[in-house]
Amino acid sequence: MFRRTRRSILQSLFLLIFSLSSLSAFAQTPIPGDPAVQKPLAEPAAPATTRPQISTTAKLAAGDLVELSVYGVPDLNTKARIGNGGDVYLPLIDYVHIADLTVDEAQDLIQKRLEDGGFVRNPHVSIFVNESTSQAVNMLGEVLHPGPYPLVGERRLFDLISAAGGLSDKAGRTVTIIHRQNPDQKVELHLPESLAEGTSTNNVDIAPGDTVIVSRAGIIYVVGDVARPSGFMIEDNSLTVLKALALAGGGNRTASLKSAKILRQTPDGVKEIPVALQKVLRAKAPDVAMVKGDVLFIPGSAAKAAAYRTTNAALSLTTALAVVAVR
Repeated sequence: MFRRTRRSILQSLFLLIFSLSSLSAFAQTPIPGDPAVQKPLAEPAAPATTRPQISTTAKLAAGDLVELSVYGVPDLNTKARIGNGGDVYLPLIDYVHIADLTVDEAQDLIQKRLEDGGFVRNPHVSIFVNESTSQAVNMLGEVLHPGPYPLVGERRLFDLISAAGGLSDKAGRTVTIIHRQNPDQKVELHLPESLAEGTSTNNVDIAPGDTVIVSRAGIIYVVGDVARPSGFMIEDNSLTVLKALALAGGGNRTASLKSAKILRQTPDGVKEIPVALQKVLRAKAPDVAMVKGDVLFIPGSAAKAAAYRTTNAALSLTTALAVVAVR
């Protein structure tokens, strides 16, 4: 009798403890809609990374690196480079020829291959071009960093020149643009002195596959009896003899201006072109245009040199006599 009573008491205590535990757990459970209950702050979503995509009208080409994903089927996601034959290998559907197709056309083709093969029902395929050889623009000539540059979105000539590091110190002002779709038709334009001062007339649009060639400025040389013999850049043969002489600091006192001449390289050899520089300075003869590679030679006059030596000697003697007389 005593044992049964003790067992009943223990069972009652166990039931009481269990009930209290349940009530405590229930009390700690937040009630939906209770203003007193503060919901934990949601972790901020990771910022979406946007990747520049080439134009959907641009065509894929051999060498392009493409990244393919199939919605809901991560096992089919892959990255591959288009081979020289224009084919790319993809899981399940083997090789697919996507060269000369736009991104949209390639996506439709792969979706059809997956559905026709019974691999995926109603597939949704996305293609991203990581590297595009067909979209590159070749920057050649007198830029600091010549080479291919990817064309993402709309780009203009000055944008590509800036991307290539700007113009070199030997750059001319002429730019030639060769379009890949029509290589026989070349476009030539002239750059302003400063790209910041350029207008929409010379800051033209650049298309995928274009080749941009920045010309090298020519050089003319001024040598002989001048203040600063040197070479000077010339563009479009716009430099004349008077301008070149001014850049060289002018002729010295002993220069023989009437004997000046231009040395010009021709297919038949070096040709001497006399320049009546004295008459040009007096506006009695037209100024002479120079071309790339010309050498303007200003000889010295032996008579002037002797006269200046005699004059200097006489001045020195007179100064010495004057000093002696004062003493």
